[in-house]
Amino acid sequence: MGEMNRREFIKSAAIGGAVLSIAGIKLHDPLQASASGKYEIGQCKSVRVKCVSEVGWLDTRKLGGQMRAAGGPKTSQWVIPWDPANAAGSCSLVDMETLDGQHHKFLLDTGWSHSYMDECFKREGIDEMLKSGEIEFLFISHEHLDHFWGLQTVLKYNPKIKIIIPATFYPEGMHLLKGAEFITPGACNRIPHQGQLVQLQIGQVNKLYEGCAAVAFDLPIVIRVRGEQSLYFNVKDKGLVCVTGCCHQNILTTAEFAREKIAGAEKMYGVYGGLHIAPFGPLQEKGEEIVKGMAKFNFKKVACNHCTGLPAVQKMIDLGYPVVQGSGKYGSKSKLYVGNGDEVVFA
Repeated sequence: MGEMNRREFIKSAAIGGAVLSIAGIKLHDPLQASASGKYEIGQCKSVRVKCVSEVGWLDTRKLGGQMRAAGGPKTSQWVIPWDPANAAGSCSLVDMETLDGQHHKFLLDTGWSHSYMDECFKREGIDEMLKSGEIEFLFISHEHLDHFWGLQTVLKYNPKIKIIIPATFYPEGMHLLKGAEFITPGACNRIPHQGQLVQLQIGQVNKLYEGCAAVAFDLPIVIRVRGEQSLYFNVKDKGLVCVTGCCHQNILTTAEFAREKIAGAEKMYGVYGGLHIAPFGPLQEKGEEIVKGMAKFNFKKVACNHCTGLPAVQKMIDLGYPVVQGSGKYGSKSKLYVGNGDEVVFA
């Protein structure tokens, strides 16, 4: 797998100097707006999303306690001594079909714990898809540990896979891609990325396939992470689907951006992923406003999970939203939302 020896590996982990160079790094060429001021991303036939894992961590109280003990939400995730026994991870497999019947598969995020994610990959056949090249690229929504630190689990099956990240990554994240170990937080990647690395600039519409585009949003996020990128799919005869990792920019911002910038987004069809509403406890006033605000987009399918707290999901159900429920299997915390091993189709 092209792994480094121990001496080379530890040497590469030093941080504080220049960012390590990575072969093949480039900026994606964004779309140009049409005469109407909107971006034409085309249409696709369908989007199928398999939840590989939505359980970012096992014990929320333990996670919060470790963060507070290290200085609180403004402390860098790279200096907090996280408990490896509490790590799981968020990762989904996206399979979109173009109008001509071609399928394109890619991973949304990598999860956190290497061993946990490897079990998930083998359970869902992701390991074999990566080996064969069936999965075309890895899309990292943002730099948080439960979405990105499982990188080695992907690279051990395909170290040359194309990776797309927002251009807001910090030096530590770039080091992890190159191959590094961070002793205190327990972040480790022993398999340097050998493939193309693509960075998406903030606020630009980047067409990935016909009917599929990505946009990176700029915002500060807890434990010193910046920026998150999300996906948009324009499903023929149905409308726009928003696919997120954690949606720290919030779902109202995500959907409103589409309505203002993407042709065909006047009609919303669905949403999949974490919505970062009440992730650690009861539904507060701000979160309730976001949930109520979703009504104006009239989503036909709401397949939320991960950092969408159960109080938020229950509020959506109480308001009559078409929440897609799951099976509660493989360690998912509830059947109220799409969980581990569950699948949702927008078609």
